[in-house]
Amino acid sequence: MTDSSSQIWENVPSPFCGISSDDLKIQTTGHLVKVLANGDAVTIAGFEQPSGEPQARVDGKAVPLEDAVAAAASYLRDARLPLFGGFGTDVNDTRAALSLADRCGAVLDQARAEGGLRNLLVLADTGWVACTLAELKNRAEVLVVFGSDIEADFPRFYERFVWNKETLFGQETGQRAIIYIGRAPSGQESTAPDGRQAQVLPCPFESYPEVAAALNALARGVRLQAETIGGIAVADLQAVIDKLKSASYSVVTWAAGHLNYAHAELTVQQLCQAVVALNQSGATRSAVLPLGGQDGDRTASQVFAWQTGYPTRISYARGYPEYDPYHNSTSRLLANGEADVLLWVATINARQTPPVASIPTIVIGRSGMVFEQEPDVYIPVGAPGIDHAGHMYRCDNVVCLPLRKLRDSGLPSGAEVLKGIEKGLG
Repeated sequence: MTDSSSQIWENVPSPFCGISSDDLKIQTTGHLVKVLANGDAVTIAGFEQPSGEPQARVDGKAVPLEDAVAAAASYLRDARLPLFGGFGTDVNDTRAALSLADRCGAVLDQARAEGGLRNLLVLADTGWVACTLAELKNRAEVLVVFGSDIEADFPRFYERFVWNKETLFGQETGQRAIIYIGRAPSGQESTAPDGRQAQVLPCPFESYPEVAAALNALARGVRLQAETIGGIAVADLQAVIDKLKSASYSVVTWAAGHLNYAHAELTVQQLCQAVVALNQSGATRSAVLPLGGQDGDRTASQVFAWQTGYPTRISYARGYPEYDPYHNSTSRLLANGEADVLLWVATINARQTPPVASIPTIVIGRSGMVFEQEPDVYIPVGAPGIDHAGHMYRCDNVVCLPLRKLRDSGLPSGAEVLKGIEKGLG
């Protein structure tokens, strides 16, 4: 304690980053939140977002919470095909949204679904050999980063899982080899403690598919006639494969959101198949580690899968959950005029605002949102991990972190509001 209104919190989990750092030191003073230690660009921006006006609004005018809830229920009651989007939330908020969607026959999508589907389509089609962050931390000797700037979205990735000082098996983590293929790191976090720079094999993103295919072929022992692929010497790609084969444990990682081009799932599939081929010799162990899950995205996918059997883009329009990654996309439904109400749920990050739409828009979002177009109903809510307790999943899907309440903002949770709207449907 520093005074009657200020408190210091140790070992605070972050809901903002997919790797879910859980060692932050936070100070709360009234409604103000300050990251004192172990913060980074992602977590500091998330925790220190200023609170906005806590009053709910209907048609831009401040109204009591119960009136805003009633207005939202009225829009959904009259809707032919409601569309639920956003979903930067925790477990409880997502469960409440699913219950409401089931009740009113809505379609559910996520703001970052396109990136996630680049992984999910591969997992559903051919599967993969994946590891957890703990396995990377304790076992890996070689890390290959494909087409992604890990430091941009996961600033503490190297600190926590690559250059960690202790492992379960006494490994010298400072000797790990880091290889970037496609794009160079934006910072110095991938530099080893002894000053060794990561190896970088650059190529334009248009060449990512053929480079991934070449890696898969080389891992299977295929001899390539070309001398270069995407500007990278085939001999250099072969050297990467040889290094992976000689390692006792290696990991290939990417952030699917950074592979932003048509049919990028085929690139992901080639990388996954290369790892399968590496494991077939029995002389090495290799795994993939897809990174993502910012602002609760992976949590929403997990809850969707529990409740419906599908991870995203689900429709309740016919009274039961149906999965369609194309027809149930937010952009398509809005562009074609098929949805007639948009309900946007984003309770973690106030910057995750809805797209401008010509249909009535309801926003259940973290307090402090600033909109390009004022929604018909805006209900500001507290953020899980700051204003109320909750749970969220890490990007490797195996660890569910408890989120803590750090302050008394007086704001309801997203789950409370969504349950209130469902009750108001009558």
